[in-house]
This record gives sequence, structure tokens and C-alpha cells, in this order.
Amino acid sequence: MTGFPFHQLAVALLAFGAIAAHAQDAATVRIAHVGALTGGAAHFGKDTERGAQLAVDELNAKGVTIGGRKVRLQLVSEDDAGDPRQGAAAAQKLVDSKVQGVVGHLTSGPSLPASRIYSNAGIPQITPSATMPQLTRQGFKTMFRMVADDTRQGTAMAKYAHDTLKLGKVAVIDDRTAYGQGLASEFAKGFRAVGGQVVANEFTNDKAVDFSAILTSIKAKRPDAVFYGGMDAVGGPLLRQMRALGLNVKLLGGDGICTTALPQLAGGGVPDEGVYCLEAGGIDAAHQKGYDDFRARYKAKYNADVQVYAPYAYDAVQVMVAAMEKAGSSEPAKYLPVLAKTSGYPGVSGTVSFDEKGDLKDSALTLYTYRGNNRTLLSVIR
Repeated sequence: MTGFPFHQLAVALLAFGAIAAHAQDAATVRIAHVGALTGGAAHFGKDTERGAQLAVDELNAKGVTIGGRKVRLQLVSEDDAGDPRQGAAAAQKLVDSKVQGVVGHLTSGPSLPASRIYSNAGIPQITPSATMPQLTRQGFKTMFRMVADDTRQGTAMAKYAHDTLKLGKVAVIDDRTAYGQGLASEFAKGFRAVGGQVVANEFTNDKAVDFSAILTSIKAKRPDAVFYGGMDAVGGPLLRQMRALGLNVKLLGGDGICTTALPQLAGGGVPDEGVYCLEAGGIDAAHQKGYDDFRARYKAKYNADVQVYAPYAYDAVQVMVAAMEKAGSSEPAKYLPVLAKTSGYPGVSGTVSFDEKGDLKDSALTLYTYRGNNRTLLSVIR
């Protein structure tokens, strides 16, 4: 057997060492984004996906070191189509692939079953947008939220409708999703509590296109406004059919309809001050510059405007990575306690601090109407 020349062996060993060192330097930390990338809420899901990807790209450009080791972040994106069963399947897939953290899910329906799967696996989950109160009331240490929940949103909208808009009678419609039904229920409860009357409770579904029967029934009860719990893909056609039937009253809603796309989805546009909606989040004056800078970077990268939740997804990634850096580890069990203690983090969406349930402390709400088919900010409420 011929011996291997020493100098060739040395070169081979040096090359192997360089490759190993490079592999160590290029360690990958995988963070997942999950949301509806297909279906009626896909424009929201794409928005949060882009926000998360922008955070990953900017952090990689700056350089991330965790536990003295340089790492590269990778965003792993899954589509739950806004469906609870698909959401659970996506969550299990991500757990099985051992992602180190999850930004999502987008909506409450998929978030609920997914949250238990992440909790059982010990993987931190930060939703940028799901507002169902129950999500952070299950006792799961892995569940965090970047926006206000439906209780705050529905109650605040009810108070504004009664006290400021001086509405006495309101009809309520929801789309039977966890988000839509929960928000509509909280609004109805809040409206009655301040002395208003709910003259109708109707429901549709998140894929409906014909609302004539519901709206004809509601019109006969002569409400001052209609509150819709659901997303803009249904809220827009609902508004168009309200006008076609001569039901010329205000449409009220939450963040699901509170989008720049609503006038287009409504066909003929939105009557001035014909829609009032409340977004579960908000940028006050102290954080406006950071938010405006973010919007400019987002526009430059994607040639698209922010829908609603991109900044919250961006901040979710930033907060998660900051916890990893502080803990000196990307292992979920090691950085999760640090993430839970996040306090005063300066995000583009505002200051991020979590309470003991994982909810955002001092969360903001933003009230909008539409003028000249443009979404117009009225106030930020805390």
C-alpha cells in the first residue's frame, strides 16, 4: 500500500479545517413566518411575510452574533390559508423541522390550535396580528402578541360609535371565523354596555359574495350603522351591496376591513366618512419617524405599500433575535425566558414590552375613516 505524502496530508487537513470553521461561522438560525398566503386574507399574509423578511435581511446585513458565534438568519415561510386545520398542520411541520421561533399566525383561527403545538414543543410564537383574547389566556409560556386584543378593540369601537358618532341602533354581522365572531361579539357587548341597541345579529362566511338576504332583513330594522366582524375581502363587497340596496348607513369594523384596499374591494369606492374602523395597533407621534423610515424601506424593497401588520412582523423578528443575543443562545428553551422579559424594546411599531400573559403592555389602537377613497387617520388611542 502506497503511503500518502505528508505535505498533501497537511494541505488536506488545513482545507478541512477551513471548511469546518466556515461552516461554524455560517451557522443558520431558522425563524418561521406563518400566515394566509392564499385565500381572501393573502394580501395581509404577504404583508407580514415581507415585514419579517425585511427584518431578517437587515439583521443579516448588519451581522448577528449569538453566544460569540456569527449566525445567519433564515426565514422559513408557511401558508395556513387562514384555516385552523391547515394552521395546525403547518405548525407541526415547523416543529418537526426544528425552527427556533415562529412569527405568526396571521389570524386567530389558525393561531389557536397552532399555539398548543408550539407550547408542547417549547417553541416561542409571536403573532403580529391575531387578536382573539383566548390566545394569551391559555397559560402557554410560548405565546406572545404584538397588538391589542378583541376585547379592547371591540369595546373602544363601541364607545366611539355611541359617544362620538351618536349612533343609537346598530346591526351586527360576522363571518363566523374566530376573529370575526370574537370581534363582533365584543363590539355588541360593549355597545349594549354604553346604552346602545343591537337590533340584529347576522352571520355570513369568509368566502361569501351575496349578502342580499341578510341586508334586506337588516334594512327593515332601520339601524344607524352596520358593524362587520371580518376581513376586507368580504367587507368591501358587503359595503357595495349595502349601497345598492339603499342601506346608506355607516359601516363599522375592526382592523380586518381597515385597509388601503377597501375602496377598490368595495367597487364604487367608499363614501366620505361612510366607514369607521379601528386597527389593533398604532403609531403615536414619538414613534412616527421610525415608522415612516420603515415604510420607505419596505416600499423600496417590495415596490408596494404597507397594508397593516408588516411593522409588527418586523418587530417580532427583531425582538426574538434580540432575546437570542441577550441569552447567548438560539435554543428556544434558553432564550424564551429572556423573550418573556422583553421591556422597552424600541420597535418601528412603538415600544415593545410584554406582560405576564405575553400581551403587549400599553397597546395602541388607531381609529380611521375614509375620505376621497383614502384611509384617513383620526386618532391613536391608548
